[in-house]
Amino acid sequence: MDKAHGPRTRLSTFGPALLAAAVALGLAAGCTGSRGAPPDKPGADRSPASSSSADSSPAPHPPPPGPVLAVKIDNAPDARPPTGLDAADVVYAEQVEGGLSRLMALYATKLPPAVGPVRSARESDLELLGQFTRPVLAFSGAQGKLLPLIDRAPLTAVTPEESSGAFYRGTDRPAPHNLFLRPKALVPSPPGAAALTTGFRYGAAPHGGTPEKARSVRFPAARFTFTWSPGRARWLVAMDGRASVTTGGRRVAAATVVVQYVTVRGSRFHDFLGNTTPYTQTVGSGRATVLRDGRAFDARWDRPAATDGTRFTTTDGAAMTFAPGQVWVVFAAAGGAAGDGSR
Repeated sequence: MDKAHGPRTRLSTFGPALLAAAVALGLAAGCTGSRGAPPDKPGADRSPASSSSADSSPAPHPPPPGPVLAVKIDNAPDARPPTGLDAADVVYAEQVEGGLSRLMALYATKLPPAVGPVRSARESDLELLGQFTRPVLAFSGAQGKLLPLIDRAPLTAVTPEESSGAFYRGTDRPAPHNLFLRPKALVPSPPGAAALTTGFRYGAAPHGGTPEKARSVRFPAARFTFTWSPGRARWLVAMDGRASVTTGGRRVAAATVVVQYVTVRGSRFHDFLGNTTPYTQTVGSGRATVLRDGRAFDARWDRPAATDGTRFTTTDGAAMTFAPGQVWVVFAAAGGAAGDGSR
């Protein structure tokens, strides 16, 4: 990971009103570094504009997008149902201590009124977020020895201790599963799809694939199931055998599901019980299964460096395109404790 960036922006000195302005203005100034051309918006025409001999002046550069908002979401059974998860552009599912799962939701095109429950960050998050230009990471706590790494990471970290006005405690469940975020207190307006420098490509489905009704991905102590709904043209999400429904009553559903096989190893850190924290390695390459339009596609993934997005290709080397809409990426251990299988 490139460590040539300055320390993370600290927001503890800002009140709620100035906090949003600091993110919108101060961070925009820090978004001028190049991470390659951002992916097109879903369904966008990638053909170049025609040139005109009458006007040879260079086209003005569009302003850099604002920062994407990343929120660590508790996914323990006692933390469900989630709030605001259906509004996320991308949802990453990763393994944590005890074989359980935790989510990271990314918001660029929509900002719901609330998101949560918010929980702690992990070392893997820093590598995963390296593909974005100084993202805003909202979380609640981290292992003490991890905090200096977060301080040095090229992101803006926001916690309840640093921005109490952006967080609140709900009353419908006990702590620690009741902490929620008001996204607009951190990011005044959605930065737009250009902020999602994930490397994903959107468009018509490639040829091939096999019909798929449902796919499950298992962690040692958690399970995700995605069931194709022809009527909604979405993959309905279930967790540990139960339908995932938000607090607003909306069924969580993905347009595209990626089962990405990665190395999951022990990190340098432990939880308060002494359990080793898993580290999900998202830089490298490997195989993947992409679910879209009721079909499963064998694919490959490649991410050369932490500042790169992830490129997905079909078995014949063509770009693997995703269906427009919410994308779920589930990190499954390659040949390890977490595998996937259809039911």
